[in-house]
Amino acid sequence: MTAENHLADQTPTDLGVLVGYDGSELAARALEHGAAEATRRSVTLTVVSAYTVPTMIYPNIASMPEENEADAAHRAVERLLGEAAGLLLRRSHAGTVTYRAEVGDAAGVLVALSSHARTVVVGARGRGGFIGRLLGSVSTALPSHSHCPTVVVPGHRSDAADAPVVVAVDGSDAGRLAMFTAAEVASSRGAPLEIVSVLPSGHEWLYWYPELELSAEVTGRRKAELEAALDSQVTAVAGQFPDLKVSAAVPVGMPTEVLATMTETAQLTVLGTRGRGSFRSALLGSISRGVLHQAAGPVMVVPN
Repeated sequence: MTAENHLADQTPTDLGVLVGYDGSELAARALEHGAAEATRRSVTLTVVSAYTVPTMIYPNIASMPEENEADAAHRAVERLLGEAAGLLLRRSHAGTVTYRAEVGDAAGVLVALSSHARTVVVGARGRGGFIGRLLGSVSTALPSHSHCPTVVVPGHRSDAADAPVVVAVDGSDAGRLAMFTAAEVASSRGAPLEIVSVLPSGHEWLYWYPELELSAEVTGRRKAELEAALDSQVTAVAGQFPDLKVSAAVPVGMPTEVLATMTETAQLTVLGTRGRGSFRSALLGSISRGVLHQAAGPVMVVPN
């Protein structure tokens, strides 16, 4: 590793784009995504591997290992980081890279470091995941607690360069923050931005409130109201990003299902941690959590 590509042990300052790496296939995809983002933003790429050292009790001296467990764990993490460096070298990443070996739980380490980062990127599952589990423990916990936007990268496909960045809004402050974050990302990528406000299907409301009289006229009127509200959002974004192509849509359906389907064609889907319908103690709203579990493409969760 060069002077610019070194194993850091100092107190973090500006970590740029932070990537959690554990040697898994999805961690490699997250590394690729993070490297591209760091290049677009002209910031440092920081690659982190975390390890824990369990407390061991040995019945006698003969049963003690020749190498200290802490040293062995640190060497293993250094090998992982060397593997990450090799992947970046093969992909000809030319930016500044810093590597960090950190002691502690992976989610806790990334949450702590996220306060010094612009964005943190992780794979949807790591080495500790098991078949059938949609999200790993790190990708489940991190979006709820991170101090900066979190991108969770699934293994289904890579970014589509000509696809839009999609952001979900619902009239809340969290949605507005997610919208402008998405606009900044889309602008840096030269991609169009699509602002989406999902109108829940009337059938969903009738299941819980059968006494309601919902008609196509009522749905159409509400859809027109949301479209008018989105027009003002498009104007606000265009005022700050005049070169950005912005569109808006009000699809009808179950919000989680609609947004999860949009991840199949969006190069990035951006959500807030909590929306209008969440209660204050919830760390991650039901829609954001549901989309993360079903996503076919990268999803960014923006903290409130």
